[in-house]
Amino acid sequence: MISEDLIGSLNAQASAAQEDDFGALARHLARRGIDIETVVTRAMAWSVAVPTWGVGTGGTRFARFPGPGEPRHIHDKLADCGVIQQLTRGTRTVSPHIPWDKVADWNALRQEAAQYGLGFDAVNSNTFQDQPDQPLTYKFGSLASADPATRAQAVEHNLECIEIGRALGAPALTVWIGDGTNFPGQQSLTAMFDRYLAAMEAIYAGLPDGMVLLLEHKMYEPAFYSTVISDWGSSLIAAQALGPKAKCLVDLGHHAPNVNIEQIVSRLIHVGKLAGFHFNDSKYGDDDLDAGSIDPFRLFLVFNELVDAEARGARDFAPAYMIDQSHNVTDPIESLMSSAMEIARAYVQASLVDRKALAEAQAANDALGAHRLLKAAFLTDVSPILAEARLRQGGAQDPITTYRASGYRGKVAKERPAVKGASSGIV
Repeated sequence: MISEDLIGSLNAQASAAQEDDFGALARHLARRGIDIETVVTRAMAWSVAVPTWGVGTGGTRFARFPGPGEPRHIHDKLADCGVIQQLTRGTRTVSPHIPWDKVADWNALRQEAAQYGLGFDAVNSNTFQDQPDQPLTYKFGSLASADPATRAQAVEHNLECIEIGRALGAPALTVWIGDGTNFPGQQSLTAMFDRYLAAMEAIYAGLPDGMVLLLEHKMYEPAFYSTVISDWGSSLIAAQALGPKAKCLVDLGHHAPNVNIEQIVSRLIHVGKLAGFHFNDSKYGDDDLDAGSIDPFRLFLVFNELVDAEARGARDFAPAYMIDQSHNVTDPIESLMSSAMEIARAYVQASLVDRKALAEAQAANDALGAHRLLKAAFLTDVSPILAEARLRQGGAQDPITTYRASGYRGKVAKERPAVKGASSGIV
């Protein structure tokens, strides 16, 4: 963990500027009828889950270039996630991936995470890769495979993940599969979906009370002609067929180009089937870039729908939020902290929208007036609010600067063997 003395010292150096900026923003918001303390309270309550695999260097289909101090196992990953939470105070849970994070004692792992101030979010299953000890391959599919034995193997893995989630106190199981086809005629599109639903029914039946099933869709990759759960429509059909504990997870990079994601969000909220989000950013496709790095306005517009749903008390609205990125050329801890702050920024900005004035402009068909109300919130620099929320919880005024000053990466690099012989693929 980072030295509390260092955090306090750097916070003290920035305190005068923070007080000045916070006071100026408070006066600005007061002129708009907004109490800054109310917004700070909302910012302090906000949290987004960090994926355990995110603290390792990512990669592409061509290569992976590991950095110094790569986490070797779940214990190193928890240590890195603990640093992110210590400095940002907005990442209170971690999302594990099985079998990458398997251990012998799950209760001990839960206690270990608690020592870093962390709990567990959704458990993610993996039937898109073959593991060294598995008897049957997923090369041609898993839950939708034409082979009954392969489907049974995939179902059994997900049921195991449910039991792991129960031991960790996780609220959900996330299921994403790469099943699909690369050639027309390779498989029956109808039969694949039917097989997927039948397998998911067996998984759904294993859910304990209080745990939900998050269905994640993706338009393409590794199946490039057809994907079984390719869009929110397919995901919704499956969720509705399975039952009330099944909901639709939205990854911001898993859509066709130029799709209106915030409208998809509003539709899923309308039917009470929005499970939550995997946050990242993209330029061309499923790029898994740092959240808010390419299109922060789109991120804001998504949160505009979420905050609106919260304000009007939409039914069955309890979304789960998680970062899901690939850090190919940056220190993963820095990227995750940056993304956590940008996601919180969009949430706070959306909380500044004058909902009453917006409804009036919409009722009057004042298109530009309504748009200006959204832009006024988006263009407000809420950095002093985010910093104040961190400071009041014992975090860092500037997490990335503090992290760099700590020398944490250099320290763990001495303890963790260098990774050599990197190949293509994700962590």
